[in-house]
Amino acid sequence: MAGVNLGIIGAGRIGRLHAENIIRHIPKAKIQIIADLYPDQVQAWAKDFDIPRVTADYREVLEDENIDAVLICSSTDTHAAFIIEAANTNKHIFCEKPIDLSIDRIKAALAVVEQRGVKLQVGFNRRFDHNHRKVRDLVAEGKIGDPHIIQITSRDPSPPPMEYIKVSGGLFLDMTIHDFDMARFLSSSEVEEVYALGDVLIDPAIGRAGDIDTATITLKFASGAIGLINNSRRATYGYDQRVEVFGSKGSVLNLNDTPSSAILSTGEGVISEKPKYFFLERYKESFILEMMEFIDAVINDADPPVDGEDGLKAALIAVAAKESLKQNRPVKIREVD
Repeated sequence: MAGVNLGIIGAGRIGRLHAENIIRHIPKAKIQIIADLYPDQVQAWAKDFDIPRVTADYREVLEDENIDAVLICSSTDTHAAFIIEAANTNKHIFCEKPIDLSIDRIKAALAVVEQRGVKLQVGFNRRFDHNHRKVRDLVAEGKIGDPHIIQITSRDPSPPPMEYIKVSGGLFLDMTIHDFDMARFLSSSEVEEVYALGDVLIDPAIGRAGDIDTATITLKFASGAIGLINNSRRATYGYDQRVEVFGSKGSVLNLNDTPSSAILSTGEGVISEKPKYFFLERYKESFILEMMEFIDAVINDADPPVDGEDGLKAALIAVAAKESLKQNRPVKIREVD
């Protein structure tokens, strides 16, 4: 296959981001059609980027025999159904996380993907970040020996809109799911047990919506290693994204990306810049790289670097964390699988 004809379902923030990255950076891929519930709000943008067709009906994307692959960038509650429909029309699939809020629906979608023999990549873009990937590479090379502790700090600069929180599936399935995938990625081991603590410390409205905004999660890996994740919906100083893996021979960590690495030292103090403020800045390159690898997998008939099983396993950890918080006890993954 010399190139890939793409269709996109969902032209919100993430759908437009992927589209613009493809147009600017991936000449082997061509966006032929984009579907959105509000096509009138998409037409001008699509024209600016020479996307030839805009429709309100996602089925036009799936029924187009010229489309090789589809990007599912719609709301979470549509992901699993769209995966099934796309697979049944023999389209390769890139789907944003999570695949679904229900483990049963995720498994049903993955079964159809396997049956139809199409490729499915899940949007865990942080695996493609230059800092996190370097940590993973050093761990995989044995530079720190056997991993003992995996520590992940992930804090947003501000909470998302309340309308989003109400349909997000909760902190663990919306936000921490990236960290659960990162813990598996860094450790190369599966999580067996989860213990979560959380509360509402930022905005009481989040609690009234049935969610939490602050959490710590302890993970027990099959290897014997321990994982520690801390989350907050509001870090006033910016988007706080750090990881450390401590092992039998040493440790490796990465710090936050900042607009510059300049540090000012004077008699009054030592000053450096705050972290980049938002995920679109912090993970800009990772979004490009994940899409490049998806397109390469389709063209070269290769396995996607982050597949449906990765999406399922991260969701299982998230569901176990929700149960742990609810029951105030450690929960084994096998209890929710």
